[in-house]
Amino acid sequence: MRPDILNPLFAEVEVLKGIGPKLARPLQRLGLARVVDILFHLPTHWIDRKRIETLDMADAGRVVAVTVTPVDYRQGGPRSPFRVLATDRAGNYLTLTYFNNPGWAKKQLPIGAPKFVSGRMEMYGQELQIVHPDHVLEPEAAAEVPEREPVYPLSEGLTNHRMGQLARQALGRAPPLGEWIEPSLKDRRGWPDWAEALATAHGTQPSPPPAGGEAKARERLAYDEIFANQLALTLVRASSRRRRGVPLRGDGRLRGALRLPYAPTGAQSRAIAEIEGDLQQEVPMLRLLQGDVGSGKTLVALMAMLAAVEAGAQAALLAPTEILARQHFDTLTRQLAGLPVNVAILTGREKGRAREATLMGLADGSIHILVGTHAIFQQSVAYRRLGLAVVDEQHRFGVAQRMMLAAKAERPPHLLVMTATPIPRTLTLTHYGEMDVSRLDEMPPGRQPIETRVMSVERLPEVVAALGRHIEAGRQAYWVCPLVEESEASDQAAAEERAQVLRLRFGDKIGLVHGRMKGPEKDAVMAAFQAGELAVLVATTVIEVGVDVPNASLMIVEGADRFGLAQLHQLRGRVGRGSQRSVCLLLRGNGLSETARARLALMRETNDGFRIAEEDLRLRGAGEILGTRQSGEANFRLATPELIQDLIQAATDDARLLVDRDGGLEGERGRAARVLLYLMERDAAVGLLRGG
Repeated sequence: MRPDILNPLFAEVEVLKGIGPKLARPLQRLGLARVVDILFHLPTHWIDRKRIETLDMADAGRVVAVTVTPVDYRQGGPRSPFRVLATDRAGNYLTLTYFNNPGWAKKQLPIGAPKFVSGRMEMYGQELQIVHPDHVLEPEAAAEVPEREPVYPLSEGLTNHRMGQLARQALGRAPPLGEWIEPSLKDRRGWPDWAEALATAHGTQPSPPPAGGEAKARERLAYDEIFANQLALTLVRASSRRRRGVPLRGDGRLRGALRLPYAPTGAQSRAIAEIEGDLQQEVPMLRLLQGDVGSGKTLVALMAMLAAVEAGAQAALLAPTEILARQHFDTLTRQLAGLPVNVAILTGREKGRAREATLMGLADGSIHILVGTHAIFQQSVAYRRLGLAVVDEQHRFGVAQRMMLAAKAERPPHLLVMTATPIPRTLTLTHYGEMDVSRLDEMPPGRQPIETRVMSVERLPEVVAALGRHIEAGRQAYWVCPLVEESEASDQAAAEERAQVLRLRFGDKIGLVHGRMKGPEKDAVMAAFQAGELAVLVATTVIEVGVDVPNASLMIVEGADRFGLAQLHQLRGRVGRGSQRSVCLLLRGNGLSETARARLALMRETNDGFRIAEEDLRLRGAGEILGTRQSGEANFRLATPELIQDLIQAATDDARLLVDRDGGLEGERGRAARVLLYLMERDAAVGLLRGG
């Protein structure tokens, strides 16, 4: 349970003075539902104000605060800006310009009444002007305007001034907390205490911080969040290491009988050996298998599952989508033909007798390997002896689900997680810090490098002509349509329109899949494409994961500038699976942003997924890469990608030190760290101490 000391922070925002239904709405839009959310809603930058007595052109470009007296109103036509002409005490002129609501401006600035105004002063021709002053007050209230003011992210209906007031109230509710940072690290980094860091970050202390003090405060708060994350992962690891699994020692009879299309690469052999070593231990395996697109992760997973079956256990393979689950099922069935291994599939679509038969086979042990989507987690699914779970993860499977899967067996199963594309080192630590890592950084023989070209969408007729030649040569192609906006309906419309245009030219050789199609319908189109009955598959990004058609050697991505790097790399990996040369055409719009230009240039330059992952992190930040929008975990509010990169190693080492040497959450620092886990909402790990 959350410690009582934190209750004032986890109260709804309505407990703060002045928040009624009207103000609650913009706060909600910003995701600020509780006091702690406001506490961690930090300013993005600061306004430094210069107080002046008289106007000076040398101050143009700065935010100034000065007392002036309005002397005249000017407005050309009803649509032109409303200008208030004012003078300082020396008679110098300043224009205060408003682009709307002249009535309000007149009320604020009556002729002849001195006012204290503040705002960014610019040169407009030969005149000094302030557009929409941020403060207009009586001169005696000038002291209310701070020389340094934080600027917060806002939403319509919420002013910066109001946000600052709410932050001050939230700070007033922050309780005194013990120190969770290792003392020598805190001294070495020159970090303030927690409460002082928050006050500095919000700019509420009576005197300005020393030079660099604000950066130190930010760094400290970011470290708290990263440390909480790493501590949670370390506790998960410690808990699973304490639990006893079942050692699985396969005798090699099934793996020896497997007829492989090629000899495993050095990287595959290394990964297989690491996994075999883990499976033979009593401590349940927690291993992350990172591989580039097409590096042969499935073969490594198959070898692991066969080792488990040889040892008398069952294995489950969890896929992120139904399409991929069916493809894994088909691939395994094909590869295991003739071997005494029974493979079954279970997704949300299996109903009635087929489903009952599968559930019985799992319970009596006659099914050795189960492939499925999240349906394999349901309460009704019971295994006779689940020994190994393989998660083909595409970033949608978080720590919480990993813990849920472990509860499926009497003794926790061994766990192998495969990522669809490589993940940058920092993110591997923040999201999979409790796991050992194997990397597949070699391509199997026969994988052709893919040539990538970037073209303007204006050359679409040439692209369609080239597609025609490609089809005549008996080859197949993908045509991926862009995300129009965050809505499946509009993606569907774009894909349907493109398919229609191509059908006018190529007839019924064109197939279409999009996210809103029913499962069986989608599968039928995919099967027709795999069987070569369709020459072109027009799709939204539903095909980005795992689809395998060796005869498809052309990938056309329309609106490529709207996709992230990892997504483009994934899509490109759908081709280059056969013996012929493959091409990926990235069609871009005009008016590219710098980021989009950098992305497309990198795609043209390299096929190396590990390098692309690092660049993607630099260009986009962590939350988007890991799709934490979907998994809802490990999104950092206080730590920027740069700070994560800088502090992650220290936080990981410190978390391990606390758990391994300093008595975990029991000592004085440990008790403070337990409060931190609840404060940063990484407390799922606290339960493991009792459960483990």
